[in-house]
Amino acid sequence: MTYQDMFSMKGRTALVTGSSRGIGAAIAKGFAAYGARVVVHGQTEGAAADVERSIREAGGQAVPVYCDLSSKRAGRMLIERAEAAAGPLDILVINASAQINGTFEDVKPEDLDLQIDVNLRSTVDMLQAVLPSMAERGWGRVINVGSINQIRPKAIVSIYAATKAAQHNLVQSLARDYAGRGVLLNTLAPGLIDTDRNADRRDSDPEAWADYVRKLNWMGRAGRPDEMVGAALFLASEASSFVTGETLILSGGY
Repeated sequence: MTYQDMFSMKGRTALVTGSSRGIGAAIAKGFAAYGARVVVHGQTEGAAADVERSIREAGGQAVPVYCDLSSKRAGRMLIERAEAAAGPLDILVINASAQINGTFEDVKPEDLDLQIDVNLRSTVDMLQAVLPSMAERGWGRVINVGSINQIRPKAIVSIYAATKAAQHNLVQSLARDYAGRGVLLNTLAPGLIDTDRNADRRDSDPEAWADYVRKLNWMGRAGRPDEMVGAALFLASEASSFVTGETLILSGGY
């Protein structure tokens, strides 16, 4: 195998959850550019159409699916829909998440339920559905898109941070169990990334936002979604064949 081949994804099928926008969309496009058949996922029917079209126009392979991950057994349903559309999954990127900002004292029961359902419960469902078949075939990659908050939580996102820490704990546990069967599980932990999730804060007070990001990390800026793609390609390919149960932090030095 050449060094170039180590990063090839030809012949692989990947599901990227939450790939209708932001980090997920960037990863989906990156995987397709390296030869993967990508299942792009949106919460509602048609939500991932723009990303699918962009991949196809660039010469890649894309299949759209939709699923609301806050609903009961949604993670397993999503895997079933993805495999019905594209065949057995070689790569799963768990990117979709729910984040509700606010003080701990103001957390509403429905806010707690939503973040647990989307961030944790659906993760359990997806992993239960996909890991056995990966292990049976002797090859698989799971990339959990966590957060710097799983390591250094901010008070304003206490529940989100807790669910991200739980996700990573689960990934580490399963990485140990599946390491000998060719299935590798790792976590990407982004810092502040300039996506539409931050648009309201950025656009409502651009000067305050600029001051905030200047002080946030050593690079003095927010990251871009496309800056997550290289790390995801590494963890999804043969290049990461001796890496499992790890966290790769992409935070500009936060």
